[in-house]
Amino acid sequence: QGQLVESGGGLVQAGGSLRLSCAASGRTFSGYVMGWFRQAPGKEREFVAQITWSGGSTNYADSVKGRFTISRDNAKNTVYLQMNSLKPEDTAVYYCFARKVLGSYDYWGQGTQVTVSS
Repeated sequence: QGQLVESGGGLVQAGGSLRLSCAASGRTFSGYVMGWFRQAPGKEREFVAQITWSGGSTNYADSVKGRFTISRDNAKNTVYLQMNSLKPEDTAVYYCFARKVLGSYDYWGQGTQVTVSS
């Protein structure tokens, strides 16, 4: 049974940086696309970024392009989200996911809170 565990969230001032990690375990995630969603209070969960198994293809939400960078280390079974130039509107719980089929999310993490103060 696969499991995803996020870490790295916290409180940061606007303009600051954080790096989130998502550690995968329990099975091989070979061939899985992995990435991040986020959910702010009172809002729906929204896509943030994703990366293919090879790392050769990445996608970002328009709201984070140029500020966030997703990467993965398959030897460590870990996906990272480097977040720079953070804004108060980035405040949310960030969830890691893994999927093989577009639109069908096989695994989710428990979430990590990111709070950006103005």
